[in-house]
Amino acid sequence: MGDTINAGVAMVKVLESWGIDHIYGIPGGSFNSTMDALYKEKERIKYIQVRHEEVGALAAAADAKLTGKIGAVFGSAGPGATHLINGLYDAQMDHVPVLALLGQVASTAMNYNSFQELNENPMFADVSVYNRTVMTPESLPHVIDEAIKAAYQFNGVSVVTIPVDFGFQEIPDTYLSTAKNHRTGLPIPAEKDINEAAALIKQAKQPILYIGQGTRGGWEEIKAFSEYFSMPVAAAVLAKGIVPDSYENFLGFAARVATKPANEALAIADLIVFVGSDFPFAAMFFNPDAMFVQVDIDAAKFGRRHKTDVAILGDGKTALKMIMAAGEKRPADKWLDANQKNKQNWVEWLRSFDNFSESPLRPEPVFKEIRRIAEDNAVFVTDVGNTTIHAIRLLDMNGSQLFTTSGWFATMGNGIPGGIAAQLSYPDRQVFTLSGDGGFAMVMQDIITQVKYKLPIINIVFSNDSFGFIEAEQEDTEQKKFGVFLEGADFGSASEALGAKGFTITHYDQLEPAFEAAKASDRPVVIDVKIRNERPLPVEELVLDPETFSAEDIRTFKEKYGVHDMPVLKELLK
Repeated sequence: MGDTINAGVAMVKVLESWGIDHIYGIPGGSFNSTMDALYKEKERIKYIQVRHEEVGALAAAADAKLTGKIGAVFGSAGPGATHLINGLYDAQMDHVPVLALLGQVASTAMNYNSFQELNENPMFADVSVYNRTVMTPESLPHVIDEAIKAAYQFNGVSVVTIPVDFGFQEIPDTYLSTAKNHRTGLPIPAEKDINEAAALIKQAKQPILYIGQGTRGGWEEIKAFSEYFSMPVAAAVLAKGIVPDSYENFLGFAARVATKPANEALAIADLIVFVGSDFPFAAMFFNPDAMFVQVDIDAAKFGRRHKTDVAILGDGKTALKMIMAAGEKRPADKWLDANQKNKQNWVEWLRSFDNFSESPLRPEPVFKEIRRIAEDNAVFVTDVGNTTIHAIRLLDMNGSQLFTTSGWFATMGNGIPGGIAAQLSYPDRQVFTLSGDGGFAMVMQDIITQVKYKLPIINIVFSNDSFGFIEAEQEDTEQKKFGVFLEGADFGSASEALGAKGFTITHYDQLEPAFEAAKASDRPVVIDVKIRNERPLPVEELVLDPETFSAEDIRTFKEKYGVHDMPVLKELLK
């Protein structure tokens, strides 16, 4: 007889071969064989015990977003598996690779209506790019290998269901991982398409470059392109941090989680160079009459968000360099100058609230403290809602720091899980999570996970006793505000009870000492800041343009949001 190996151990060795070094989950009887294998391989793969499987799945997605490597999570049969769905959809919709292992009752008990037995394949069919139930112990390592390849190939979620008895059995020690053969490559843009894009840029009077995740690592190419063609830059939220926020040509972000300069420029641009993004709100915020150059590695996305005049199949960074080589340098002009002034005015307005000391506090003084203590390679994970708006406007990222959130799925409760992932993936870097009180309360039990694994994450909670983002939507649709107001809590004290270092901030002079303590802490910190429930400036529907709004409407809007010295881009272009 030849050598044999435990099937579960063989499976875990495949995970190791692909560079997976930690996996999230909660044990269950249907997952015991895999838990046994993880115990035997615990020196190579760290098991991270979360307190809710949803947190594990969101953390796995954040791992993939922050590192580009596949994230891994598991859930036992029935409720353990179903709890994963939210985090897996976050991974699917932000196009990152995640492996989800699902427990199942023993193969001899399947289809007998056994305890916690669930037909898991149909439930996970929509969220996955690969979805299989293992049929024999011998095939277990092979199926895992295939699942990981598929997740990388399609930038999505692979789901493998494992009957619990298979992992306990001995199989021939002949399994092979294909990890060493894994290769990545990108299509090279066609010269014809590059030349057509260069020709459109030559004709343009008001061009803008819009970047997404597909330009990650491309700051130098983006800067060179912007300056060669005298073209301002805007970005998708998940692209925050690729370009330093202080760069004079960078206008910020579009739509509602956005900045004023970017929205105004995109609304009147006559050419948009759209690179590495699948921004879903283009039809609402981009000039529909603008010429449109789209660069992507996925041809299925061409024309999805805006009529596309030139489609370039290929890597964003490569395409930017090729367009520069093919095109004529465009001199700086009134368009670039007006956008730079618009951005400068916007930043000055934002900073005017940094020292606001009245109670309840505004968010700006809190971000002033974040910027003050943030290290040059810090990692920021923000939950969704008003906190995301504040973060993209007020975090001054330098190009070396990292940022992520739940983008297209925009699920509440991703801040705390993302922080766990960030600190595990980057143990030597400072990590911040930024959450509203609504999102924090959904997952605050996993502060215990941060404590258990001694993760010195700085968690900041912006408490306004409201689902503020939804409250604003109810305001916009002129309906009665209902179901959006929250019962307040002392999250600082609650976090102390969970083992973290907690602060509850109600006055301006409490901010600096709390942040100093957080910076020096070797354990998790929660800073709960009680802020006023005021809507962030709605840049998606500014009432400032005298060509569109009455003088009375403009006066009322300016008084409500304190924007008396804020010109619109069209005024700066005159």
